[in-house]
Formats: sequence, C-alpha cells, structure tokens
Amino acid sequence: MSPPTRRRDPYLLLALGGYAATRVLGLVVLAVAAAASGKDGFHRLSGRWDSVWYVRIAEHGYGRQVVLPNGDVHSDLAFFPLLPALERALSAVLPLDAAGAGLLVSWTASLAAAWGIYRCGALAVSPRAGALLAVLWGVYPTAFVQSMAYTETLFTAFAAWSLYAVLRDRWILAGALCVLAGLTRPTAAALIAALAVTAAAALVRDRRLPLRTLAGVLLAPLGWLGYVVYVGVRESSATAYFDVQAGWGNSIDGGVALARFIASLPWPASLGLCAALALLAWLVVLCVRQRLPLPLLVYTVGVVAVSLVGAAYFGSRPRLMMPAFGLLLPPAAALARLRPRTAAVVLAVLAAASAGYGAFTLLGPGPP
Repeated sequence: MSPPTRRRDPYLLLALGGYAATRVLGLVVLAVAAAASGKDGFHRLSGRWDSVWYVRIAEHGYGRQVVLPNGDVHSDLAFFPLLPALERALSAVLPLDAAGAGLLVSWTASLAAAWGIYRCGALAVSPRAGALLAVLWGVYPTAFVQSMAYTETLFTAFAAWSLYAVLRDRWILAGALCVLAGLTRPTAAALIAALAVTAAAALVRDRRLPLRTLAGVLLAPLGWLGYVVYVGVRESSATAYFDVQAGWGNSIDGGVALARFIASLPWPASLGLCAALALLAWLVVLCVRQRLPLPLLVYTVGVVAVSLVGAAYFGSRPRLMMPAFGLLLPPAAALARLRPRTAAVVLAVLAAASAGYGAFTLLGPGPP
C-alpha cells in the first residue's frame, strides 16, 4: 500500500508527535530521577561512555589510545568519523561545545529517523502501522540511547531513508545515503548487503539491471570502505581497522562469546536470556512470514546477525540491534488492528517502562 500524500498526512503527524512524546517522557523521567538522586542527568546524555570518545575526536582529531590493565588497547579509530565531524562543524558555527552539538545532531536525527521509519512502515504495510512503528521504535528498551550523543539515531535516519529510496526505486539516492551511513557506523554492512541482494534479485527476476541500480549498488559501500581504507593507510596495515576493533573486543566469533556468557549465568537469568533470544528469533520469523520487502528484511536480519555474532560486551547488544526497526513491524501491524484507545494504552505502558529503564541505566555505572 502506498503512503498517503504529503499534503494531507495525519499519520505522519501521529508518528512524529508520538515518537517525540516518548523521548520527552524519557527526558522528564531522567530529570526527576537525577534530581532525586543528586546526579547530573544532562551530563549522562553527552559526557559519558562513547560520547566522550566522539567529543575528543571532534576537538582533537584521531590519535588517542587507552591501554587497559589487561593489555588491551582501545583506540579512537574504532569510532567512525561522521558524528564527530558534525560535532566539530556545528560547534564552530553555533554557541555550543562539541558535546552539546552531539546532542543537537542526535535529537534532530532521531526525528528524521522516525520519519523515515514511518515511511518504510507505511509503504510496507499501511500508514497506521507505519506511525505505530515509529512510536514503537521510540519505546524500544534501550531507546534512551536515542537521546544521547551517540550514532544510533544518525545511522538509523540514513538507513531508513536509504531503504525507503530503494523501495521507491531511487537507487542513486539510496546509494548516497548508504555512503553516509557507512561513515557513521560499521553496521552499515547490513545496509550495503540489503542494496546488493535487492539488486541481485531484480537482476535474476528481470534479467537486466538498470544503470541507476548498478550505480547505487556500487556507490553504497564507499563510505564504510573508505574509512576502513583510511585506517589501514594511517596504521600502515591492511587489517588495521579490524585489529582496532579486536582491541575493543569486537572481533567476530560466530556467537561463541554470547553462548559462553549465557552458560556463565545463574540458571534463572540464563533461562530469561534464552527466552529473550527466542522472542528475537520469533520476530525474525514473523518478518519472513509477513513478507517484509526484501531490502528491509535483509537489512533487519543483517543488523541482528552483526549484533549477535561478535564478541562485544553483552550489555551493548540490545543497543546495537536498535537500528533494526524492521523487527518492530509485525508488532506494529498487530497494534494497527486494535482499537486506537487500546493501542494507545499499550504504547503508554511501554513508554513508561522504557523511560524508567532508561533513567535507571543512565544513572547507573555501566555503559549501554
């Protein structure tokens, strides 16, 4: 089904307004919890964990390394360049420091992402499902990261609009947006694969490949590949980027680290985690059964796979999967079949739970 025309699109207002309401609720709950605990909630959004690395790159460029007591080396080359470049540019022309510029980028990109997610959902299922999809993305358990100076919202905005461009057969635009996504996060590999697989399927089906499709596919990996090459040249090693990621514990191990983590937990926690993974698998199955458009399906499965097969810190994996908004399309379609009041109640409960969890995590000691 095609989305409604741009002149009269109440569902777009519902998508953006509902999404913004979830993020405002998260910020209000964080502010109240921070005041009650005597902590600086605003600082938690822009001055901790990965945000600090991005700000340091924006202010001083690449070149920082931290050697941990166990000998692991954390290099800032693990962080892709577009967000710190935007932080640097905005802080030069606006009365903001790099940290504040990072929040401006993240909050602006979050609305752009919600808009693109709505467009994809409206095209794939219905405008109502698209609006609910955007709001569901705003109540994702780790949606508090969408309010931080992190790259998730910027990347998701590029990815959603790139996928929408593919669905509208605008391949050069899709490839250009994929370039920007590839300069933002390594997860762009899933988006690159989505464009390539979709083009290959079209070639098999039509026995021809239009020039604009080929151009979009060839353009798509240039951002991701360009940064990998840059790190390799800078460090005089073809595998430098992957070595840097391994230093952060982000090497690909096929899920071995995840299995060991589950096995190390007490059995109640292990069962709970297995149940969560089973739910994740069921959502993927639903995406297949409900015949998500091919580029959206490949991208979604790709982001999930990349998030699970690495040896990264387990607590970050839900955040790493957050750009896979296609996982939420089956629940959004189900909510769209309910009465509006019932759907609103469900979303309100989820928003409250997400806001509470976000405040608890942000005011705690560990990174998301």
